[in-house]
Amino acid sequence: MRDFDYVAPTSLQQAVELLAKPAGQARPLAGGTDLIDHVRNGRLSPDVLVDIKKIPELNLLEAGPNGLRLGAAVNCATIAAHQAVQAQYTALVDSCQIIGGVQIQSRASVGGNMCNSGPAADSTPSVIALGGRCVITGAQGTREVAAEDFCTGPGKNVLKPGELLVELRFPAPAPHTGSHYRRFIPRNEMDIAVVGIGVSVTLDDTLKIITAARIALGAVGPTPILATAAAQALIGQPATDETYQKAVPLAREVATPINDMRGTKDYRIHLVGVLLVRSLQAAVARAKGECPNYKPGH
Repeated sequence: MRDFDYVAPTSLQQAVELLAKPAGQARPLAGGTDLIDHVRNGRLSPDVLVDIKKIPELNLLEAGPNGLRLGAAVNCATIAAHQAVQAQYTALVDSCQIIGGVQIQSRASVGGNMCNSGPAADSTPSVIALGGRCVITGAQGTREVAAEDFCTGPGKNVLKPGELLVELRFPAPAPHTGSHYRRFIPRNEMDIAVVGIGVSVTLDDTLKIITAARIALGAVGPTPILATAAAQALIGQPATDETYQKAVPLAREVATPINDMRGTKDYRIHLVGVLLVRSLQAAVARAKGECPNYKPGH
């Protein structure tokens, strides 16, 4: 590993100033579970690592009537253990509980997972399905970007040189809303999704009709995909397997997977349908206040 300097600013302004160095010279460090590996293998060669874990704004975890505010440096273990997140943002908990093992979850952050911008990232489909927005700060001020627009390509995103993802903001879910994230991996030793699906579903007061839905696909395109047409096909329909099947071809239609060592294009297209139905079943069960037949990672 090449030599680099390490700094740990305690304010957002200090971090932005350090990151404003010429592109590539300074990199933000949250959990470091991806960044350190990239530096060790020569994929990245920063001169300075800017540790953002001591900045208060990036450690915020606050849930209330206006929604959820999640700092970009909050680790997955802390998120998954938060009672309000467990109650209202279950897809996010699903993702956080399967990102690596216990040690990784105690370091890795959802914000870092977003910024790594991997097409198969486990947290990004959940963030998209839950209607998350990315709050970005740089020398030119602060802006917001919808989570589905954050990633622009494999390992690429909308962050400009000197900008930092500060937090993720989620709207408060409506009554009778449930969400779920599910992925398929070929074996436990290969902890990268072949396909990942994040969904959020809202039911009417009878708990029979779907009134709102969002569906996000992972690992089937160069970026995670918001499957708008598939979600729209569910709205106004009864919460049944027959309805879920109507969304399958529309979700498959927007998937553009590749062949690689983890699966073929055809296999991934097939899995989109299988996982979508199972994810909707689990999300609807949660919307009804029931416990879905699901264990993290299965």
